[in-house]
Amino acid sequence: MQCLQCEFENRQGVRFCEKCGAKLELTCPSCGALVPPDRNFCGGCGASLSPVVTAQDVTPDAALLEREAERRQLTVMFCDLVGSTALSSKLDPEDLREVITAFQDQCREAIERYAGFIARYMGDGMLVYFGYPQAHEDDAERAVRAGLDIVRSMVELNAEIGKRHEVVLAVRIGVATGSVVVGDIVGE
Repeated sequence: MQCLQCEFENRQGVRFCEKCGAKLELTCPSCGALVPPDRNFCGGCGASLSPVVTAQDVTPDAALLEREAERRQLTVMFCDLVGSTALSSKLDPEDLREVITAFQDQCREAIERYAGFIARYMGDGMLVYFGYPQAHEDDAERAVRAGLDIVRSMVELNAEIGKRHEVVLAVRIGVATGSVVVGDIVGE
């Protein structure tokens, strides 16, 4: 297998480059399958192999905010807890807060995993940007994958929080992609 760092052709079956020591195979964070380091997605489960990006990594800095307006492709995702108004009449305020916080934590983890930027928390929902402040070629795909992870995480959330409070939780997610103008569009 050829090393991607130094391009040395290694013997078959080695896990580290015999010339520079770089790891020749990566482990999928979702299913644990071994994958070559030049892959973007796992061949076993389809999970993204992009590095996990946290909110600190994508927070816009002052230079980015002071830039002139620019056109860019942006994917926007909105997700919220279905039936939260009914939940508010069924649960104590402290219990409702626990449910909503657990829901938002599950969403945030999935969103950060795919480099989404949470623009605003809105009650039990959140508005998320993929493609701002940092753009990727596959922002729309990242948004959909984050949404699917959120939907999958509802099983775990219902097993823990839903069961404890005797409620069934569901999520509603919308994703849209289009051209937007980002930055200061008002002249001085």
